[in-house]
Amino acid sequence: MGDAVKKLKSETELEIRNRIVCGDSADELKKFPCDSVQMIITSPPYYRQRDYSSENQIGCENKPEDYIENLVKVFDECKRVLKPNGLFWLNIGDKYLDGQLLGMPWRVVIALQNRTNWILRSDVIWHKPNAMPSSVKTRPTPDHEYIFMFSKEKKYFYDADSIREPHVTFSEKSRMRGGRNHLGKRNGTPEQGKNKGNPNLHTSRWDQAFHPKGRNKRTVWEIPLSKFPEAHFAVFPEKIVETCMLASTKEGDLVLDPFIGSGTTAVVATRFGRDYVGIDCSEEYCNMARKRVSMCQTTLPLS
Repeated sequence: MGDAVKKLKSETELEIRNRIVCGDSADELKKFPCDSVQMIITSPPYYRQRDYSSENQIGCENKPEDYIENLVKVFDECKRVLKPNGLFWLNIGDKYLDGQLLGMPWRVVIALQNRTNWILRSDVIWHKPNAMPSSVKTRPTPDHEYIFMFSKEKKYFYDADSIREPHVTFSEKSRMRGGRNHLGKRNGTPEQGKNKGNPNLHTSRWDQAFHPKGRNKRTVWEIPLSKFPEAHFAVFPEKIVETCMLASTKEGDLVLDPFIGSGTTAVVATRFGRDYVGIDCSEEYCNMARKRVSMCQTTLPLS
């Protein structure tokens, strides 16, 4: 890459930082330079769920296949602008149509794998303890959604230590067979399986077998739905964005949300010292997002 091209790319990247852009995501992303954002996180409009009163909105397509195609077009551009070592986190809900669950999250995932070779690295279950009740009597009431973690390349940046969980083994929540009576006892774990060659586990030093900062993040996240006074529906929880952002970025990195909505991604980025760029087809929600970011900035401590 020549010096002139590098300079132009740098200037363009600087121009998109800390902006909320109103427009069609697929079109607006074409203006972004390649390999310019470190992380992408988004929760696009769900299929046939809500009318955002916008000409270019995604989610009101007549056929599921059209919805998937429109999403894939956006995520094709997302892959182009993502840095080679970046990560893409996608939250997407399912939909019942004519009494049948569409399996929409996995349809989208397979389309992304087949079309542009996104690498699916993890599927996370977002358990919603305050999920909306339902009067349905012919099936269980859903209280979960999926969050998918994609990479662009096989090697990528991931900070596991930043999102570790407390260990359970030494706590009252432990569900190990036989309780915890074997802990702290020599030869208390005489298994012949995967831990056979770990001397710490067989000489009562279980504490040496666990990371001091906690266990690795699991794939079931219990996070309540969130509300924002100006939004008349549940918004993307800040805790989800925070978890993904801490694992995928460093301070000063640029984070993209191509369906920014009420601005949760921008708010979390601002709070944790990351830069953001968001796109939404609704001017109402772009203004709402800008207002939320402004409110967040006024409450940050002075450096």
